[in-house]
Amino acid sequence: MGAGGLQALVKSGLPIARKRVLVAGSGPLLLPVAAYLRQCGAEISMICEQASRSSLARFGLALLLQPGKMRQGFFLRKQLSGIPYLADCWPVAARGHKALEEVVISQGFNIGTKTRTISCDYLACGFHLVPNTELAQLLRCTLRNGLVQTDDLQRTSVPEIFCAGEPTGVGGLELALVQGQIAGLAAGGRSDSAQLLFAARKKMRSFARALDRTFALRRELRRMPRPETIVCRCEDVAYSRLVQHRSWRAAKLQTRCGMGPWQRRVCGPATHFLFDWSPDSVRPPIFPTRFENLSALAFKAETEPSQVTGGRA
Repeated sequence: MGAGGLQALVKSGLPIARKRVLVAGSGPLLLPVAAYLRQCGAEISMICEQASRSSLARFGLALLLQPGKMRQGFFLRKQLSGIPYLADCWPVAARGHKALEEVVISQGFNIGTKTRTISCDYLACGFHLVPNTELAQLLRCTLRNGLVQTDDLQRTSVPEIFCAGEPTGVGGLELALVQGQIAGLAAGGRSDSAQLLFAARKKMRSFARALDRTFALRRELRRMPRPETIVCRCEDVAYSRLVQHRSWRAAKLQTRCGMGPWQRRVCGPATHFLFDWSPDSVRPPIFPTRFENLSALAFKAETEPSQVTGGRA
């Protein structure tokens, strides 16, 4: 399962006590997920990080300039004491009959250099985070390298539209909050006050760049999929069917990849990494909803108008 997905299921009541969990992938998200699952009674076998030891060492030095992040890191490490944390390590196979029984992990600089088999009940996988830029694309904001482009005041290329947080680059809560403050002040005509926050944003951006450098996915991972590996889960599209095509559009037309309920939110980033494909369009809705939700809103508006329309957004 996705690391965040498993955490969400446990929060919703999935019993995890005494279950063996292997946490693998890349990025700092793995640590709080592992800590939460352990707090709920899970037995964390190990944490497998695909980034190299040298990259992690440089990231540790960068954290010296971020005391708050250092404190968070030490607190998480204390919660995860006794759990092995392996660098240069990632899962290459998950095996089992009716349920997951074991995971094969690769250790070393290349796939297959050295492998180990770990018995477990769950594999929590998360290979860093992907910015959500769909709304900005629908509004025709300019993107560069997959991120929404903004000026010093967080204004996009579209007049009167500002953007803050993860669409401009994943950098953590603190960066998103500072960007949001700058955008809010600028939108309210207080550009002078917004400029006072530029130094704090610059400091947070340096941490974001360190994140990107450290946890960038290594090219060896592109050789992981087998012919039968499912890439698009909604439409049950395997790697062997996608590798025959040269573009996202061709693959979508021939295989329906990305056309299911999730609308490429999972397979889109996967095919971008594996084949360097980029979807050529974004269509509404941003997130699907049920008619019953819309009807409930309409009913509430009719019965409680003061609560729904009592102020201006």
